[in-house]
Amino acid sequence: MDIRVLQPSDLPLIQHANLENLPENYFLKYYLYHAMTWPQLSYVAVDVSRPQKTPYDHPTIVGYVLAKMEEEPADGVQHGHITSLSVMRTHRRLGIAEKLMRQAQLAMVENFGAHYVSLHVRVSNQAAIHLYCQTLGFRNEKTELKYYADGEDAYSMRLELSDLRLQVEGERKEVKDAKEAKDGKDTEDKEEEDKDEGEPVGEAGSAASVAAAAAAAAADKDKKVKVKVGRALGVGELVERVESKAA
Repeated sequence: MDIRVLQPSDLPLIQHANLENLPENYFLKYYLYHAMTWPQLSYVAVDVSRPQKTPYDHPTIVGYVLAKMEEEPADGVQHGHITSLSVMRTHRRLGIAEKLMRQAQLAMVENFGAHYVSLHVRVSNQAAIHLYCQTLGFRNEKTELKYYADGEDAYSMRLELSDLRLQVEGERKEVKDAKEAKDGKDTEDKEEEDKDEGEPVGEAGSAASVAAAAAAAAADKDKKVKVKVGRALGVGELVERVESKAA
């Protein structure tokens, strides 16, 4: 089983799973809104034991979680919300729903720093209530009367993500410390390489040799060289011969 981020191409299959399993159904554009606005938060479960026979075959999606961040939280606290969770009947009791939920919660903390996650569940859905309360640790805050379109009440539940936030912060600190240690080691290695180049050997780098080299350079600059010109080089004689020949 592969749990991965929901892709836009999965949306028709997500809608199909929703229609098959849940009485709360949505228009396709509602799923698209989640996928485009919070692409990091929604996940699907793909049955990889049923491989695609051709590149054009759809993946076998057997479950999904549709999640979002509350855009204008009433309490002013950054938090996420589970809009919909569904697993096909053929793949239930395999822990898929739990894995989907935990992955969505982790993504809320890592990407948006969520402090808690909320959801609604039908008061009659005992299997879902057991998953949320007993397995995942949600607590019921209140009952919202006639929350669903058919008039059924809903439990409004909430799960604090403080432990998950500490875990994520700890992992990030470990990564940061490891990077700083590596950078420090690289700096030390570079300094050692510079030292290994050593000092000039013998008189090459001494002050006296440097001064002598400078004096020699100055002497070479001021030294005058005598150069023969004119008849001494036979130039004048050459010109005379050419002129007399022309005459």
